[in-house]
Amino acid sequence: MPQVAKVFVVLAPEDARFAEEDWSAFEGRLEPLYCGGRSRRESVYNGLVASRDGWDADDWVLVHDAARPCLPPEDLNALLAEGASDEVGAILAVPVAETVKKAAKDEAGGHRIAFTEDRAQLWLAQTPQMFRAGLLAQALRRARGPVTDESSALEQMGLKPRLVVGSRENIKVTWPEDLAIAASILGRRA
Repeated sequence: MPQVAKVFVVLAPEDARFAEEDWSAFEGRLEPLYCGGRSRRESVYNGLVASRDGWDADDWVLVHDAARPCLPPEDLNALLAEGASDEVGAILAVPVAETVKKAAKDEAGGHRIAFTEDRAQLWLAQTPQMFRAGLLAQALRRARGPVTDESSALEQMGLKPRLVVGSRENIKVTWPEDLAIAASILGRRA
């Protein structure tokens, strides 16, 4: 995407596979950073620190999860347009379509329905997530407890990022069957 000036790829310090690929088509816009941590939060924070000379505090930074290989360009364009107009930043997300049940364990260790959530207020967070680089670094440095995405670190500071409607094609490859779904989406685009 022409709007993205540079891509920093945060990798495990011992990663050897990335260097085996030919990335020359990206003409210096792609920079590997071998500073990944034990958690997403740690990896993103380490990446911001390692790339500090490549951004100013007010620059927008987008954090994307490599487990989401099917990001539609139109979703990224929507995030860039809507996120840049928000002082806090924004994330891609989709409203929950299914009925959501809260579970509790019973005496035998099985799961039982505790109650049904109001899905009208529930969204599934996706990536990329877009924030000012300095603010994101500060939020990740200060964050306590579980930080499963960048937005949750900013939320701990009392900030409320914007939700930008994404696509259900922007799946996260988590389960074995997700590989076939991703292959189908990418094959259809080719």
